[in-house]
Amino acid sequence: MNSTQNKKIEQVKETTMIVGIDVGSEKHYFRAFSWRGIELTGKPVAFSNSMEGFNSFYNSVVELMQKSELEEAPVGIEPTGHYWFDLGQFMGEKNIKFVMVNPHHVHKTKELDDNSPSKNDRKDPRVIAGLVRDGRYFYSYMPTGVYAELRNASNRRFVLVEEQTRAKNRLHKWIAVYFPEYKGIYTHIDAKGGLLVLKQAPTPEEIVRLGVEGIIKIWKDAKLRGNGHKKAMLILNAAMKSIGLKAGLTEARMEIQDLIEDYELQTKRLERVNEMIKELCRQIRYADKLLEIKGIGITTVAGFIAEVGDITRFDSTKELQKPAGLELVADSSGKHNGKTKISKRGRKRLRYLLFEAAISVVGKNEEFKEIHRYYTTREKNPLKKKQALIAVACKLIRVFHVILTKGISYDASKMLKDIRHPKEQLNAA
Repeated sequence: MNSTQNKKIEQVKETTMIVGIDVGSEKHYFRAFSWRGIELTGKPVAFSNSMEGFNSFYNSVVELMQKSELEEAPVGIEPTGHYWFDLGQFMGEKNIKFVMVNPHHVHKTKELDDNSPSKNDRKDPRVIAGLVRDGRYFYSYMPTGVYAELRNASNRRFVLVEEQTRAKNRLHKWIAVYFPEYKGIYTHIDAKGGLLVLKQAPTPEEIVRLGVEGIIKIWKDAKLRGNGHKKAMLILNAAMKSIGLKAGLTEARMEIQDLIEDYELQTKRLERVNEMIKELCRQIRYADKLLEIKGIGITTVAGFIAEVGDITRFDSTKELQKPAGLELVADSSGKHNGKTKISKRGRKRLRYLLFEAAISVVGKNEEFKEIHRYYTTREKNPLKKKQALIAVACKLIRVFHVILTKGISYDASKMLKDIRHPKEQLNAA
């Protein structure tokens, strides 16, 4: 998928015009340069974030190419937030070569140019174009079809989980103040039986007024099993002896009820998006084979594919480590040999997902558990537990890549062979 920097530089020829765009929320600026760095636009050209503006930009690029007798015009941008999405889609539809530069590189290059890191709409396009000319860019990827749907669904799931957790934590705080004895009845704050009662009787005083029969009726009306007279008595006795705060009950009652409603709403939405994710995963070739790995669930599979997209665009597993920020980088110069560590650049969510998946398989999967044990106990260069988990995460990338590209089934014996013939692994993380 990605070529080396030298090959990227070789792609810039005398017939090439390089375009740099500074992306904004409502207005973008572009500047065009020859392969030698001579500006062809004369000054930064602004265009609006609209179809009219996109067409104006496209026509200007075509006109400049014709005027200068050039054949191609790669466009580089600095991916800032979400404002480039629509522009990227437009350029894809126009078959314009569209690449991205690292924001960190833009920042550092601006400092070198004029010893000032200040944001400047006129300066940024020049810097971006220069980085493209020097081959310091990476190819953009805009998922389409089922991969676009899965990424959106996965992103929505992530947001819903955060909102659900936030509502649960706030509910826990209010109940701890007004009904602290509740935690002695239910292990989890969101126990369905407990929430049903609190929704109708948010305070201990209201629970006392309900009585045992009133509590049981709530459960019967909801057709909830597993909660009977004994549990109702526990709730009632706890409410009668509660030391909860008595002041501000009116507002507390409303807050607790609202939080329960928020939690239930997010739960329903989460269930709906989870079903959508399952259906989308069924449409992706060989995705079901990843579920054959003990410790890997649908959330991990969906999240991985959502972040990576079409995995066939990667020629090797090593390329997959970069977007996850798990490729190894050495901190060394001159006579100084520093520790090797992971870059931590790339998609943060993908890195988090793989690390959590590594924890899961090490805990539930015997062969991965053995591999982790080997990394931490081997005679030469033993790793710390966290370092070993990162190594396991990298191994998961290789396993996922092979399964999704070749359609083979997971083979535990092949995993254990790596222990007998270990390759060079992490020195540090």
